[in-house]
Amino acid sequence: MSQEKLNFIVIDDSKLDCFIAEKIIKNSGRSEVITTFQQAPDAITYIKSVSANGLMTIIFVDIQMPIMNGFEFVETFESLPQELRSNYSIYMLSSSINENDIARVKGYSSVKQFLNKPLTNASISMVLEQF
Repeated sequence: MSQEKLNFIVIDDSKLDCFIAEKIIKNSGRSEVITTFQQAPDAITYIKSVSANGLMTIIFVDIQMPIMNGFEFVETFESLPQELRSNYSIYMLSSSINENDIARVKGYSSVKQFLNKPLTNASISMVLEQF
């Protein structure tokens, strides 16, 4: 398994869930930069403005959020230029297992997978095995 460093973005309106995700990602030993956002529009602005410095960035985005939910975030993300999107992999998070949400997640090309909240060491390990 590769041990290359990755960038991470966590988008969740819950400060606690952001904190838990950040700790688990740090413990994986694979993080270069971890950036958290409570508002999805702020994450879009950040993605547009930052250089990915050649590293793959994994985005964990909560489905249920005010202002811009996870699906709206992905729709906005998918409208960005391809050369910008190519450095990102998105994983959708939810604490409720809603069959409609799971089916909807599969409709987005930039979303790799649906994961249960909160993130765990096991779910992070599974994600990191793909990189």
